[in-house]
Amino acid sequence: MAVFLASSNFCIYVTTLFLCLGCIVGATNKNDQLALLEIKAKMTSDPLGVLSSWNSSAHFCQWYGVICGKRHTRVTELNLNSLLLQGSISPYLGNLTFLRVLQLQDNSLSHDIPHEIGRLRRLQFLDLSDNMLTGEIPANISGCSNLVSLGLSSNRLTGRIPKELSSLSKLRFLFIDLNHLTGGIPPFLGNLSCLEFLQTTRNNFGGSMPETLGKLNRLYYMSMGSNMFSGIVPSSMYNLSYMRVFCVPENRLQATIPSNLGNIFPNLVEFNIGDNQFTGSIPASLSNASNLERLTTAINGLSGNVPSLEKLHKLWWLSISTNYLGTARDGDLSFFSSVTNVTSLVWCSISANNFGGLLPAFITNFTSLSILTMDENQISGSIPSGLGNLINLELLDVGNNRLVGVIPEEIGKLQKLNKLNLHGNKFSGSIPPSMGNLTSLCYLNLHQNNLFGSIPPSLGKCQNLVSFSLNENNLSGPIPREIVSISSLAINMNLSHNYLTGSLPKEMGILTNLGTFDVSHNMLSGEIPSTLGSCTSLEFLHMQRNFFQGAIPATLSSLKGLQVLDFSHNDLTGTVPGFFQEFRFLRILNLSFNDLEGMVPIEGIFKNASAISVAGNSKLCGGIAKFQLPKCNFKETRKGKLTLSLKLVIAASGALCVALASLSLFILVSKRKRVEPTSISLEYSPFRIAYQSLCNATEGFSSSNLLGVGSFGSVYKGILQDEKVVAVKVLNLLHPAASKSFKGECKVLRNVRHRNLVKLMTVCSSVDHQGNDFKALVYEFMVNGNLDGWLHPMSITNESPRSLNFRQRLNIAIDIASALEYLHHGYQSPVVHCDLKPSNVLLDGEMVGHLGDFGLARFFPQATNSYTSESSTIGVRGSVGYTAPEYGMGNEVSTWGDMYSYGILLLEIFTGKRPTDEMFNDSFNLHNYTETALPDEVEKILNPSLAQEIKEEISRRDSHVVEECLILIFEIGVACSAEVPSERMNITDATAKLQVIKRKLS
Repeated sequence: MAVFLASSNFCIYVTTLFLCLGCIVGATNKNDQLALLEIKAKMTSDPLGVLSSWNSSAHFCQWYGVICGKRHTRVTELNLNSLLLQGSISPYLGNLTFLRVLQLQDNSLSHDIPHEIGRLRRLQFLDLSDNMLTGEIPANISGCSNLVSLGLSSNRLTGRIPKELSSLSKLRFLFIDLNHLTGGIPPFLGNLSCLEFLQTTRNNFGGSMPETLGKLNRLYYMSMGSNMFSGIVPSSMYNLSYMRVFCVPENRLQATIPSNLGNIFPNLVEFNIGDNQFTGSIPASLSNASNLERLTTAINGLSGNVPSLEKLHKLWWLSISTNYLGTARDGDLSFFSSVTNVTSLVWCSISANNFGGLLPAFITNFTSLSILTMDENQISGSIPSGLGNLINLELLDVGNNRLVGVIPEEIGKLQKLNKLNLHGNKFSGSIPPSMGNLTSLCYLNLHQNNLFGSIPPSLGKCQNLVSFSLNENNLSGPIPREIVSISSLAINMNLSHNYLTGSLPKEMGILTNLGTFDVSHNMLSGEIPSTLGSCTSLEFLHMQRNFFQGAIPATLSSLKGLQVLDFSHNDLTGTVPGFFQEFRFLRILNLSFNDLEGMVPIEGIFKNASAISVAGNSKLCGGIAKFQLPKCNFKETRKGKLTLSLKLVIAASGALCVALASLSLFILVSKRKRVEPTSISLEYSPFRIAYQSLCNATEGFSSSNLLGVGSFGSVYKGILQDEKVVAVKVLNLLHPAASKSFKGECKVLRNVRHRNLVKLMTVCSSVDHQGNDFKALVYEFMVNGNLDGWLHPMSITNESPRSLNFRQRLNIAIDIASALEYLHHGYQSPVVHCDLKPSNVLLDGEMVGHLGDFGLARFFPQATNSYTSESSTIGVRGSVGYTAPEYGMGNEVSTWGDMYSYGILLLEIFTGKRPTDEMFNDSFNLHNYTETALPDEVEKILNPSLAQEIKEEISRRDSHVVEECLILIFEIGVACSAEVPSERMNITDATAKLQVIKRKLS
């Protein structure tokens, strides 16, 4: 019985135990489901709808991207990569404690990586790359002690590599490239003894590479390019015998390449030290690395001869340009003979060295070649026969060498050729008509040779050309109409310095996208075709030193984007067109040595004697004094017909004026006994101007001189007695805050001076003719108006809407930032503008931005970005859409408020969207609109007028540079306009970053 009872009790105990375990398992399963639902809740956008399956209709192990273990029914793998998801990573992710694989790469996830991820101690593979994650790498990621692969590439992570990562003893793959990480490569990385793959490219790492990296005996892939590493590559790293990929380009590394490199790295597949400061020679042992496929030593200080590469049978990429290789003698290119069996060679660049000798005939054996650049050397001889064998060639550049002979006819067989550059040699003979077969050609450059004969019309078949240069040859005959009918030409067409004859074909009008047209220094004649006016994209037009005749066509008035126009040394007649005065971008206008007549205009570019030349036109008159032209003497049609009665009228009028002046003086004196003018003192003002002077200057404040109307008054254009053009802001004293605005603006502009601030020339505080108070501010006149009129132009009949190009927008953004930086940090007391918006940014004749309208500005006693205690009676500071959100909640004025306004203004400049656009509402604004498009969809939010220009920029340079700059600009705008003041970028950092962008684009 006792035994039975004991047995029964044991069964009950076991049953109870299993029931409890079932409850625990069920609870933990429920935790996984709840965690997944929290992860879903943090996703703000799921355009593919993949998370719609995450609902109660199916077990969570059957949800998309979720894989569970069979034993515990817990989530072991979560794979949501490449699904266009937006949002952030939920901290509840840390509850999936059985997780071994987490793949969230290639989405648009933002915000910080949650620290709770460190609770996933079973995690082996973590990939968060290709998102928009910010903040630092969490230190407690070291809690993932079983981690084998860590992928954080292509995000916006900052800070240093946390030292806690040294505890990840099982880590084999580390990807942290394409972020904003700083500091250096910490020595403790050498303790990751299992590490095989290290990718740190494109960060802000600096300092030297630690010797401890030589302890990574399993390392076979190391890519650390595009950082700021300096010093030498540690000698210990050359002991890593498993090394297959060694890439350290775009740093500041020095020293020489080890002479036994091919022996110590026998498995080498890629060796890239480009754009550093290496010296010495390319070691001969490199040929022993028989698996080498890619060799890049470009942009260093290497010298000597290139060794034999005969054992490199797999080599397909050879880039050794921009060094000091070669001796400028025969035999320098003999290394090519050692790779004649390398049929896989696709890329060969030996440009900008000191290679001499004949161009070897066996170069034509590399039938796989796609890129061949040998320019900027001292190579001689002729192009060998067999060139037509290189049927895969897309780029051929042998410019600036000493090549002679004719351009072979078989060049027409290179059907894939996209760019052909033969300039700066001594090629002779004619241009082969077979070049017309190169229908894929985009760039053709034959300038600075000895080519003669006519231009073959067959070139007109190259309908993809964007740049075409035949200048500085001995070409003759007419310009074929076929080549001026290539509508794709957008960058350049240069036929200058030849012996071309005949007239300019009327088909010129087809070149509507052309930026530069140069036919100077030829023997062309006839009239300038009126169709030239259809080339509305022209920026540089050179037609000097020909025999053109007739008048300058009126149709050229449509070439409003011209920067340089040279018609000098021709036989042009007629008058100087007045429409040149309206060309805002025109920097140089040369009309000298023609037969022009009549009056020279005095506005626009004609004000600048250093920018215009009209010498050698004996029939011209007028213009500004510096031209030293005779005064225009127009004959009077009614000479000698002034009658006695007219003289009496004049005399009577004079008497009436005297009487009126006396009466006005009497009224003014009597009124001044009752109304005392405000005492205003401007330290830099040469005088206080009188009301009557302003009245005269503005023609009685005529509506025809009205420039604009604002909250506190109206602005008029005026011309003072000394012919200085000014802008007169007349205060509307009926507005309760106008007087305070007047005093505030005087106070600010009396104390601050900067090249990007509008200059206050003088003030008027007096009474008008009716005895009413009168207050006005007189500024330097800005001929190009305000920025708002350029960003949002209104269409005008018979005139194309004006617009700003990409660089002008960037320059103006920098101008505003410079002014704001001075106000916040450059003066003894910080000044907050309080009303930053496009209409308060004025543009001078050079399109330089000047910040104006300081009616709401505030001085502060200490240089601080915190909120001030100064009260305001003006109410909400600034204008709707540009005002910082904290102002609307009653917070005090601060420099952070200006930063919000600047961020919105910067986004408006490049998106073309006003912050008050009807598409925006309380929950969706210009800041959100831009932020959601970063970084991959910036082209969708770009101002449409910039889209074509950006495409052309990309075609002229590395597309990554232009796209990166656009992303950076929008990132700055988003950072400045953050909702929380303390999270906004300060103006010093914003200005510095914009200047870096400008340098990248220069």
